[in-house]
Amino acid sequence: MSSAAATLQSTSDGLRLDKWLWAARFYKTRSLAADDIDKGRIAVNGQAAKPSRNLRPGDVLEIRQGPVRRTVVVRALSAVRGPAPVAQALYEETADSLAARQQAAEARRLAAEPALAIAASRQGRPTKRNRRDLERVQDGLQAGDAPPLPGWQRWRAELDDA
Repeated sequence: MSSAAATLQSTSDGLRLDKWLWAARFYKTRSLAADDIDKGRIAVNGQAAKPSRNLRPGDVLEIRQGPVRRTVVVRALSAVRGPAPVAQALYEETADSLAARQQAAEARRLAAEPALAIAASRQGRPTKRNRRDLERVQDGLQAGDAPPLPGWQRWRAELDDA
């Protein structure tokens, strides 16, 4: 028996969902997998799941990781985190899921760079000079006027003694 086949299990009682997600290399740690399961980002056979849910071959998982959505079918169980080729043998991604991920990747690739949009519209964070000009306008001063004195305050609450 090869070492890759030795890591796969064929148990009838199943395997914990968080442990399988870790072994299949969807998450770096089991606690990260359990956190995403608790947040409702993982569904098993169309239903919300808990980290301790027993997973069996043939179950359909819907996994959301950021903007990426995957639908995978569990093919084998493994309680051991092995190399990537062994982890990829644990599941099979559906054709619809692959097509949707490729389409989303293409849309992201063709989308404009957000930084270029900010530079083109001349918006974004003002420079120091722009900020000072804005303050002068708000204070009612003209561009050539001298700045206010260092101890000057725009607004002060005082009680009248009268």
